[in-house]
Amino acid sequence: MNVSSSDTPLLKAVGVSKSFGGVLGCRNVDLDLFPGEVLGIVGESGSGKSTLLRCLSGEHEVEGGHVHYALRTGETADVHGMGPAQRRMLMRTDWAFVHQNPRDGLRMGVSAGGNVGERLMAIGDRHYGNIRNTAIDWLEKVEMSASRIDHMPETFSGGMQQRLQIARNLVTRPRLAFMDEPTGGLDVSVQARLLDLLRGLVADLGLACIIVTHDLAVARHLSHRLMVMRAGEVVEAGLTDQILDDPQHPYSQLLVSSILRA
Repeated sequence: MNVSSSDTPLLKAVGVSKSFGGVLGCRNVDLDLFPGEVLGIVGESGSGKSTLLRCLSGEHEVEGGHVHYALRTGETADVHGMGPAQRRMLMRTDWAFVHQNPRDGLRMGVSAGGNVGERLMAIGDRHYGNIRNTAIDWLEKVEMSASRIDHMPETFSGGMQQRLQIARNLVTRPRLAFMDEPTGGLDVSVQARLLDLLRGLVADLGLACIIVTHDLAVARHLSHRLMVMRAGEVVEAGLTDQILDDPQHPYSQLLVSSILRA
């Protein structure tokens, strides 16, 4: 299927549904994500946010609906119809997945530079000097000292591990990033610096992102649009400021008011 319009979504989901042994994960979710756009998915724990993210990235198989991705070639690919090899290649090139726990997104037995360099090698770079220089450049982009390039991730703080995971994911300049609670579990001051870093990198790279978070302050800081989920369903969607300043659905109103009371 050819893509001919600049208005074509980078990622399009229609009727995405998933359950686990009769327990609803998400149901009938539609969304469009355009190049350079950041979509936040918010809701309380158990609302289906992370399940939806994993359905969109192909990590979870869907029971209903479709997810399509606009390839660089001008064609679209069915995320759940493509083979494992094609999906792995997309994850190494066009896509990135940033986990809440950076240990899930890092090779803990490989140095900081090796973590960044592995992704470059996966797309065919074999020049050691180029790989190392690029790794140094990206460590500096995420506010890590180049002197730590040969240090192991286990010697880093949680915030540094998360910045390393971001460098590892973004070094190939992907078009689309899936981020699952990227600032969760971090101290407030560390979280604030990481948010500023993410916002700058997303803007500089023109990166499209889907960010799952329970923190509405994170959503406001990073996202252009929001989807509010409850019990596996989207109850409200729209511009971030519009939803956070004037929520229409009672559940959205409850979420916003709980922040105001905190």
